[in-house]
Amino acid sequence: MKQAVKTIAILFALSLPLAAHAAVDEDAAKKEKTIQEIQNSMSKSHMGSMMSGGGTGATAAAGKVVETFEGGGYRYVNLENGKKKAWVAFPSATVAVGEELSFSGCSEMSNFTSKSLKRTFDKVLFCGGPEQKGKVKTAKAEAVKGKKSPGSAGAAAATEKVSVEKAAGPNAYTVAEVFAKSAALNGKKVQVRGKVVKVATGIMNRNWIHLQDGTGDAKKKTNDLVVTSKEQAEEGDVITISGTVAKDKDFGSGYKYAVIVEQATVKKQ
Repeated sequence: MKQAVKTIAILFALSLPLAAHAAVDEDAAKKEKTIQEIQNSMSKSHMGSMMSGGGTGATAAAGKVVETFEGGGYRYVNLENGKKKAWVAFPSATVAVGEELSFSGCSEMSNFTSKSLKRTFDKVLFCGGPEQKGKVKTAKAEAVKGKKSPGSAGAAAATEKVSVEKAAGPNAYTVAEVFAKSAALNGKKVQVRGKVVKVATGIMNRNWIHLQDGTGDAKKKTNDLVVTSKEQAEEGDVITISGTVAKDKDFGSGYKYAVIVEQATVKKQ
């Protein structure tokens, strides 16, 4: 009897390392499976498709928003243009049904599955940002060295005459002065007082404010200063902004600016 008990004890002791190894092997298998699931998920995602060449060449789309969702950091809109419809996805922004949008420089993805929306689209155009028109604030091409860049918050089209008194202070400048002295002001703080002639909100997690004060040359496009801010401003407001000047700024996705003021605070008059 004692010998039998001793034998069982020895066998039990020997079995412990085997159980431990089995647990390690099972844990490793689980980790490998998890990694594989992540890789599969990435391969089905927009980034995975782009990296593997799943997208087609650059294309464009325009129309009225008839359906819209948000998920995974993207805004999805179904654009209707005549009898044709097309799904477009771009970085999250506020969009409503009935608004008219246009896009360019997009990449078409086929059989794209959105995990967050739990929905598969036959085709989706992934774009940088909308060139908005119609009922929404416009966000058309910005002129840079005589060229227009797609998808950027564009130069204001306001035709009314603007006349706003210059801000006070040692770092106060007019719109024309910011353009003329952009090389020296690059990376420096400035204050500019002017009238808001156009706003594009929620694009690339910023509000894009077009400011005019009556100075500058419309033909040379030095009369309209683009300002980015987390703060809100409305068309027609007279405001003083304080921000940092950036020269020849390229945000990517077609957002290029000869001169722009970034991270501005907004003080309404």
